[in-house]
Amino acid sequence: MRIEERLYTLRYKRDEQPHLMVKDQELCKRCNEEYGSPCIGVCPANVYSFVKDRLVVSYENCVECGACKIVCPFNNIIWKYPRYGLGIALRYG
Repeated sequence: MRIEERLYTLRYKRDEQPHLMVKDQELCKRCNEEYGSPCIGVCPANVYSFVKDRLVVSYENCVECGACKIVCPFNNIIWKYPRYGLGIALRYG
């Protein structure tokens, strides 16, 4: 099964407050130059992208795996679970 097909089996209840945030955009620029932005490469849901030298976070697509926080060399990502049980839900259990 392809990753896109697996992601389709997930349901997401969007929280109005983002559960992912970047602490400092300047560190993201530095990371992109030195390491090639590992958060973009590791995220299976394409939550992160660079637009005009700025890291954009599409938190509503997050599958809550936490890989981005682990690979960030500057510990520059604020990651927490969505509030009130919102966020990702597995369709088959």
